[in-house]
Amino acid sequence: MKYLIIVHKSKYGYDIHVPALPGCHSQGATEKEAFENIEDAISTYLRVDREELKGAKIREIEVAFA
Repeated sequence: MKYLIIVHKSKYGYDIHVPALPGCHSQGATEKEAFENIEDAISTYLRVDREELKGAKIREIEVAFA
């Protein structure tokens, strides 16, 4: 899968977060390190999410605004 990531450079390095995965973020001293770290963070996020959803009913809902 592909995820949109937001990369922010600061005086401490690079911060990255994934808007589609609330709370999923990482950082690194270099952009390359930050990208490697966010890949690991995404994998961990999805693995934990899958474990927490075992046995749960998953459905979709559509909401229309008038």
